Amino acid sequence: MGRAHSNAWRQAGRFFASPLTPVLHTVAARDADSLAKFAAQWGWAQHSTRWQTLVEDPDVGLLDIGTPNDVHEAPAVDALAAGKHVACEKPLAHTLDAARSMRDAAKRAARKGVHSFVWFNYRRCPAVGLAYQLLREGKLGTVHEVRARYLQAWGGADTPRVWRFQKSRAGSGAHGDLNAHMIDMARFLLGDEIAEVHGAVARTVHPQRPDPSNPRKTLRSDVDDICSFLASFAGGATASFEASRVATGELNDNGLAVYGSDGALRFDFEDMNVLWFHEGASGGRTSGWKRILATSPDHHPWVDAWWPDAHVLGYEHGFANMAADILRVLSGRDPIVPLPDFADAWETQRVLEAALRAAKDRKAVRLSAVR
Repeated sequence: MGRAHSNAWRQAGRFFASPLTPVLHTVAARDADSLAKFAAQWGWAQHSTRWQTLVEDPDVGLLDIGTPNDVHEAPAVDALAAGKHVACEKPLAHTLDAARSMRDAAKRAARKGVHSFVWFNYRRCPAVGLAYQLLREGKLGTVHEVRARYLQAWGGADTPRVWRFQKSRAGSGAHGDLNAHMIDMARFLLGDEIAEVHGAVARTVHPQRPDPSNPRKTLRSDVDDICSFLASFAGGATASFEASRVATGELNDNGLAVYGSDGALRFDFEDMNVLWFHEGASGGRTSGWKRILATSPDHHPWVDAWWPDAHVLGYEHGFANMAADILRVLSGRDPIVPLPDFADAWETQRVLEAALRAAKDRKAVRLSAVR
């Protein structure tokens, strides 16, 4: 994330017209040995092993947090209290209590004109932005069903027990890491909130993993490797969510489909420039799915800042597009499509928590009970 965010700020300042130009002032990280090299490679003017240095520096106007989940709350709360804008990686925090604290800090800061943002970067794929527009235009009619999945294979038995496999640091496993993206995307596209989680399954496939400092030893892994759940939106749509780090053969199968009374759409990040759209009213022998290459500078969000039509975008562009939209907001303009703030990400955190409770207690959980 350090590379992805650094590149985003550099590219947003070059490709997008904005009255604000981001200055890479100071980068902070724990590993002093690698930090100086990172700062030089990515163009950061200064570096520090203390995140407090950034909060205390009056020249820093925005703090961008790309740390492990358990190191989101303290820097975010302190920076917001100091009047600095904050952009934080997802999920919002490792616990519901920490997320609530961040939400409340952002609410207090917002009264003074201070903004918060959360890096749900897949919202910024042009194909997803197009899907958002089509739904707002009513092209799908009444939405009946959402199906979301995020499947990867990198978390096998030989994967070291890094922080992502520690509940005390990550909060959860594939659920918070991957389902968080899909919950946010579904909420974002529908413009609706999940009202109830009907049931969930969370499973730790590999409870022991190699010690990163000594591969001959193992350490306990206490987070989910697989998590699936069923839910309903307040507006009536039914939704399914599936996340896995042990889906053999899958690299980054991040996909979502939305089915409505008048049409449907589907998106697969492994073919991220394409949106599939079905107009239910077309009917007859020509009825079918339409493949839309969302790369037209004249029609698709953010693309006019980049390349000619069909010169496709990649993973890093979602971050740059979001950085550009952050700059738009900080300069007093509207983003291309809504940006997630801490209050928005808090709603996703509540769904994450509800699914974990449903899996633990083996019963449905209403979101009204998760506060």
